Amino acid sequence: LDVIRYNVGGGEADNPDSRIGDTARRTESFYVFDEEKGEYVYDFTRDANARRVLDKALEYGAKEVVLFCNSPHYSMTVSGHASGGFEKKQSNLPPENYDKFVDYLLTIADWFVSEGYPVTYISPVNEPQWDWGGEWVGQEGCHYEPQEVAVLMGKFAAEMQKRNTSYKLSGMETGQLSWDYNDYLFKYFENEAVNAYCDTFAGHSYWLDGNKNEKANFGNTFKEKYPEKVFEMSEWCELPLTIDSKTIDSGLHMANVIIEDLTLLNAVSWQSWTAFNGDGVLYEEDGEIKKFNRYWAFKQFTSFIEPGMTRVKVFEDIGTDEKLQEVAFTNEEKTVLVIVNNGEKEKDIKFLEKYPGAAVYVTDKDHNCEKVADGIDGTKYTLSARSITTIVFDNTDK
Repeated sequence: LDVIRYNVGGGEADNPDSRIGDTARRTESFYVFDEEKGEYVYDFTRDANARRVLDKALEYGAKEVVLFCNSPHYSMTVSGHASGGFEKKQSNLPPENYDKFVDYLLTIADWFVSEGYPVTYISPVNEPQWDWGGEWVGQEGCHYEPQEVAVLMGKFAAEMQKRNTSYKLSGMETGQLSWDYNDYLFKYFENEAVNAYCDTFAGHSYWLDGNKNEKANFGNTFKEKYPEKVFEMSEWCELPLTIDSKTIDSGLHMANVIIEDLTLLNAVSWQSWTAFNGDGVLYEEDGEIKKFNRYWAFKQFTSFIEPGMTRVKVFEDIGTDEKLQEVAFTNEEKTVLVIVNNGEKEKDIKFLEKYPGAAVYVTDKDHNCEKVADGIDGTKYTLSARSITTIVFDNTDK
């Protein structure tokens, strides 16, 4: 775990006319109205709880901070709300406020950098294709048309290049990786400023769980059309949430999605939507923080696959059984192989030789990312039923 995403909120907690009923989904903004001055000013003492979590994440080893917005500040929008327009699919940021939004987010990002935070990316646009607003007001969000995203992000790219910012631009956090929304992607990189400055494209892996054909179609087409760009999977949780999060079923589901996204979408990073609550990996019970099974599933990847590793092919005869999914990464020191056995029975797999230096970790109904073996003594290894197995090979082990 080395990336933490921090929400630069649109300020609905400060909006006296907020339409968001759930107060937990109203954000506290750094941008506040000063009654004495009669204007908006920046107050970086605010959002203390979220910043405390950010500080703890960095203390525990996070190396990158991504600052993302669900909406511009409510004072900049057409509706006067950061929860969307009064009509569905209403573009809620008027063009005359594009530059203002750019300066606002860069001012906040620069403050974080000045305080020593390792900000690597800013992400100004989130799921622009959704309605955001109208009669449904559940959270902060802002609709943009494809050309509007391209123009806005182009302004960010141009200003960031002018200021020579230490952080990069990430976008555009598309809400679904479907070619039904390909205009957003095409317009994005057609913008000269974006194409020249932005080397990543970020999207959310919702509504595609198990749809390998759709994911492969997107991944292959993206790689073909934009060979110099990389894809980041920046948000996922189970939608709708139907699996008991405390069971191995939930962990297996998440592990399958991660492998699909790393291989079929060719994602270079993978991020869970939340850490804490029903669709996250942790929960609270009787005053204690406890771990959903998804926590252990995530750990099977994050504790062993290191930044800078290269994904490598796994020979197909290890995965001829459709109940198996696998992914492998390597560097000079080690190779990490993660295998999911979705079957109800144990499964034998074969290796070309013995690996006495390999370490094997398992999450199943009886283990929570526990080390179960030091070394593979024979060329055959047995995967437990309904399990996630991570094997760490020592590349110096001959």
